Amino acid sequence: MTQPSAVKPVVLPRGPLMVDLGGSELDAAERELLQDPAIGGVILFARNCLSALQVAELCREIRALRQPPLLIGIDQEGGRVQRLREGVTRFPPQRALGRLAEAEGIESAIDLARDWGRLLAAELRDLGIDLDFTPCVDIDWGVSEVIGDRALSDRPEWVAQLAGALWSGLQEQGLAGVAKHFPGHGAVTADSHTSLPEDLRPWPLLQADLKPFRTLIAAGIPAIMPAHCLYPAVDPRNPAGFSRRWLQDILRGELGFHGIVVSDDLVMAGAAVVGGMAERVHAAQSAGAELLLVCNDQQAVEESLAVLHRGDLPAPRLENLCGRPATSPLGLAARDAIRTRLARL
Repeated sequence: MTQPSAVKPVVLPRGPLMVDLGGSELDAAERELLQDPAIGGVILFARNCLSALQVAELCREIRALRQPPLLIGIDQEGGRVQRLREGVTRFPPQRALGRLAEAEGIESAIDLARDWGRLLAAELRDLGIDLDFTPCVDIDWGVSEVIGDRALSDRPEWVAQLAGALWSGLQEQGLAGVAKHFPGHGAVTADSHTSLPEDLRPWPLLQADLKPFRTLIAAGIPAIMPAHCLYPAVDPRNPAGFSRRWLQDILRGELGFHGIVVSDDLVMAGAAVVGGMAERVHAAQSAGAELLLVCNDQQAVEESLAVLHRGDLPAPRLENLCGRPATSPLGLAARDAIRTRLARL
């Protein structure tokens, strides 16, 4: 990897925007971009993750640019959604924990879910990653292909218990977690990456999907990501990520969440109903999102920056998304033992 000239990090508060990178190392334009006051973090995709050693070096380079360092996040769920694969554990889909519960009982699955979180977090923290966009706590109602085996189970109570255990493992090892996709993406057939899904269920039926979020909020999950889905029974106009009814009245008011709302990618088609990038940024912030993802579209990043530069930059409360030292470091023998258990799934 090409090493940049040694420079003193810029002292600058983290901004509200989390952006992506083009490749496995920073280029000059990206170094300049990441010193923009509106930027608060970087999300890593598969194209950025050739190996664990390369990711560790990339993270060091990103962190050296700013003080306090930019947040570094990744989607590392397991199965289909595991951006880094070389030099770390290959995790199965999270559904494997639900299957284990069916075969051996929920207590056995809870125990492994906790160890799953411990191992996942230890590996990512070793590399300098702060937060993982997991656990996925959507209920598998048997209709959503984009969720599918990313869902822990089709039983809301099992999803709540398994996700809570997984989060406890992440927390022990100092990795921040992001529960998604509030209030639930599992009962719609459309994929919010390509269209706007509508969940037409009445409010009483939506309650089951909220169970895992209630559990994780009580357990101190620091961040929640809302879905780019429309729930007309609650808000007939705004998808959850742009809805004050969902984010303020229900998530913060009724459920008592005091952490960070992280938007799903504002470039996704499910966000287009709000308007262009300027409208999406404004609507997400107005609804209560503090960290905004804008990915895989350089023009969208530039448009978002222009919007944010026109006003006073908000001061997002991002400290609780920073990686921390493990409360009980996971040794090599313990890691190998967990890998052996995972290999049996």
